[in-house]
Amino acid sequence: MTAPPPDPATVRRRTAKGLRTRSRIVQAAAELMLTRGVARTTLDDIGAAAGVGRSQLYHYFPDKDGLVRDVIELQADSVLAHQGSDHAGLSSWDAWSRWRDRMVDEAHTGGCVGGCPLGSLGTEVAERDAAARNLVSAGFTRWEAVFERGITAMQERGAIGPTADPTALATGVMVALQGGLLLAQVHRDVRPLAVGLDTAIAAIRSHATTA
Repeated sequence: MTAPPPDPATVRRRTAKGLRTRSRIVQAAAELMLTRGVARTTLDDIGAAAGVGRSQLYHYFPDKDGLVRDVIELQADSVLAHQGSDHAGLSSWDAWSRWRDRMVDEAHTGGCVGGCPLGSLGTEVAERDAAARNLVSAGFTRWEAVFERGITAMQERGAIGPTADPTALATGVMVALQGGLLLAQVHRDVRPLAVGLDTAIAAIRSHATTA
């Protein structure tokens, strides 16, 4: 039985040029959705920003929801990559201190504008698109897992006592980070972020040993 010919749109999406075009569309959408929000960003806006027409846009994304999901995955990857080298190895007090300072300094440098790209997307899609919500959840899970691995490594090394719960402490860090970024954005002041992170890290330090 002869296989049907490949769909031209699928072939186009898989070429090097097609992949570059697709990436450009997703990047343009991510930038617009961060500043305008998902609801107020239209496909025409995205096409204009990416330099593609609506018909070409539909070659890559059959609807806006599919594009939003790609934006979520892009933002999750970008947020994790932007955490810096200390985020990958939060297994010492110095690393936690440097990471905390980086988060606060970057919020201050940016004028506390924008908040967390992943958190902003989550707020918009949580009640209207279960698939998108699950992608945001997966992104936060990946992020929080790095905190947990660092705390677990400190516990295994004896720097933190055996009664500490790395999962709960990691969640505390994420709550402090997200809440702090939101309040910093609203108040245009890094103090809530600094206080939140200091409190979360103090909770980890409360389990410190003399080892």
